[in-house]
Amino acid sequence: MPARQTIQRELIAGELRSMANHPTADEVFASVHEKHPTISKATVYRTLGRLADEGEVLRVKINNGADHFDHQTHAHYHVRCTKCGKVDDVEVPVLENIERAAAAGTDYVITGHTLQFDGICPACQRAREALEQKKGA
Repeated sequence: MPARQTIQRELIAGELRSMANHPTADEVFASVHEKHPTISKATVYRTLGRLADEGEVLRVKINNGADHFDHQTHAHYHVRCTKCGKVDDVEVPVLENIERAAAAGTDYVITGHTLQFDGICPACQRAREALEQKKGA
């Protein structure tokens, strides 16, 4: 049965698209709640979960952190800043046949994979360089 197109669903999906920065559910809630104070946190969390389950958005599982959400649903990878926690897209070719190779080397039926890069974002790099220059001065 197709999901009902509720006003809340449209608001939350629209807000995620407009944010376009891989927000957490809390960040989506804060943004939606600012414009629509009657919407509850539970509604935002539940709706984001359903949108992810239905393939309308991507749930980006972050190692040792809160899930983030991505309005872009094509196959791609992500990078997380180890300083500030920002998540960005990594547009490199998706590793074809990696799931088949993993299945061949195990007794598993592979149903998908994720790949997360860790690094330091440009803003945190600039902040670190400014701090080092300040210390050196």
